[in-house]
Amino acid sequence: MYDLILQNISKHIQLTEVETDYFTSVLQIKRIRRKQYLIQEGNVSRYEAFVNKGCLRAYHVDEKGQEHIAQFAIEGWWIGDMYSFLTSTPARLNVDALEDSELLCIDKPSLEELYLQVPKFERFFRIILQNAFIAHQQRIIANMSKTAEERYLEFIKHYPQLEQRVPQHQIASYLGITPESLSRIRKQLSERG
Repeated sequence: MYDLILQNISKHIQLTEVETDYFTSVLQIKRIRRKQYLIQEGNVSRYEAFVNKGCLRAYHVDEKGQEHIAQFAIEGWWIGDMYSFLTSTPARLNVDALEDSELLCIDKPSLEELYLQVPKFERFFRIILQNAFIAHQQRIIANMSKTAEERYLEFIKHYPQLEQRVPQHQIASYLGITPESLSRIRKQLSERG
């Protein structure tokens, strides 16, 4: 149950058996079915979630009803509406499951207590947030300066496991292009071979 999250943590900090037991005791297991929400826009995000099994997406719906995907998350990744979680304000993102999923969730009071009881977790979550910020910044720069084809090639290079698990129209949304544009790009790439 906790092997994957403990492997994830061990990349950045080392825990004693007592610390491991305490950490796993504050996690809540959530199982959500495909198309079920973890967070809905307008509700306050109560958890940050680690994907133990499954695939989720975080997205915003604009006033025209169009979805804009901000993030995908598969096994070993964290997902949530961080702004809502940290500020206790209504979420701007929806997070739902693209597959039946199993999550390990931590709420804000438990996270704050974890920082007090096992201070090295502040280091762990700082590293996670730094990495998320770097990825976010790189994505913004790519959206401003790279062609749709370059963004698609970068996506499949960095996330090869996602292309088979996520519908093409959602990949297009993540890339900020239409499904037709993505289809055309994929056709051109296959013809170049």
